[in-house]
Amino acid sequence: MQLPIKPILFLSIICLLTNWAYTQTNIGHTEITKWQYGKNGAVSITYDDGNINQFKYALPIMERLKLPATFFIITGGIPGSTYHGKFIGRPVKDIISESATIPTNAENFFERCSAAGYLGYKGTITYHTKAASVYDEGQTEHAYLLMDTLYKEVRNGDFKPGYQPCDEVLQEKGSTWEDFRRDAAKGYEFASHSITHASMPALDSANIIYELEKSKAEILDKLGKKYTFSAEVPYGYENSRVMKYAYKIYPALRNRMPEPWLKEIDRASTNTPGTTDKDYIQWQRGATTKTPLSLMQSWVDTTVAKNNTWLVLVIHGVDGLGYEALPHTLLDTYFTYIKNRENKIWIATFGDVTKYMREREDTKLQSNQQSSKIQITLSNPLDKTMYNIPLTLKTYIPVNWKKASIVQGEHKQVLTPLKDKKGSYILYQVSPNSSAITLAAI
Repeated sequence: MQLPIKPILFLSIICLLTNWAYTQTNIGHTEITKWQYGKNGAVSITYDDGNINQFKYALPIMERLKLPATFFIITGGIPGSTYHGKFIGRPVKDIISESATIPTNAENFFERCSAAGYLGYKGTITYHTKAASVYDEGQTEHAYLLMDTLYKEVRNGDFKPGYQPCDEVLQEKGSTWEDFRRDAAKGYEFASHSITHASMPALDSANIIYELEKSKAEILDKLGKKYTFSAEVPYGYENSRVMKYAYKIYPALRNRMPEPWLKEIDRASTNTPGTTDKDYIQWQRGATTKTPLSLMQSWVDTTVAKNNTWLVLVIHGVDGLGYEALPHTLLDTYFTYIKNRENKIWIATFGDVTKYMREREDTKLQSNQQSSKIQITLSNPLDKTMYNIPLTLKTYIPVNWKKASIVQGEHKQVLTPLKDKKGSYILYQVSPNSSAITLAAI
């Protein structure tokens, strides 16, 4: 007499057969992981303004921990720079004279504010900075009044003769292009923060373009094309008129990245990463002197817990120098916290993370299994001289492969397979713009 199969045993057999069938049909399936090395999220440490204490006190900590970072530098004040701050337009004496009879209005505001720092007197740049801020907030009449006040004081002789840049430029004193070249060679990204740290919502088009284009030209000359990829328009402005010009000059802006697959949370927002239909979230956070370390650490924890979040940390001052200066002892503790989670998060420069995301989004992948080999091809329309960050592929392979070789051109890797609930797989790095990839058992 045949005994019936027990229900639990029967279900176990069904599950085993289902899993076996799934892993067999899954062979050759390949995906580009969301983050390099298959990590849970990404973190970029960025610095604004390039003040000397960033390099004196913060950089040695990052070097010790082997952490990359991006420095957005103001190029005009560095010794040896070709391009310096200047007003592109009519003689300023004509603008000053005209202001005595014609009040500031929509037709002349940009010109007057663009010229404000170059009227031949010290202290006038602060009016430009304040006027830009209120103008960007929609307070146009207040911005006009500030210009009328400035030009009246200039006509009355209330300022001392000379030129005085903004504080951010003065805080760079001590940095050199030679220092930047040395640090760039160690893997740090240098990027544009304009020529003079100008408040661009109040500049006219000619002066916006001068600040951005000539800063890029300076970096190209002093550091090379690699460092002309990223930029940050000063003060983090997202002004649409300014962004229109900036997008044409720099491939990546920390201010705004209008990608259809990216959700942005700027550093002024109180929002945290949540549910989204976008592939990625860029989450900018800027610690101030009042930000608890526990909150800063929670930003990292959130990034680890999610699978779609890119934490962009924005740091300005260090050890008493610069905006909201953080002590290097705090940064040491914080950076160590980040480093200790490196197995879960990809720590990379702003430019490298941007490149990886765009490569992943734009790359077409084809996989073909032929007997004992799996062949994969990648293709994308991106500029191959610029988009060259290795992509991480995850490919499912037959369970009987004890070792797998990965060959792409002259580059060969040998890896031991890993396993998950879908089957046996390998995780490996490839060039996004090179020859086809062949996987085989060895």
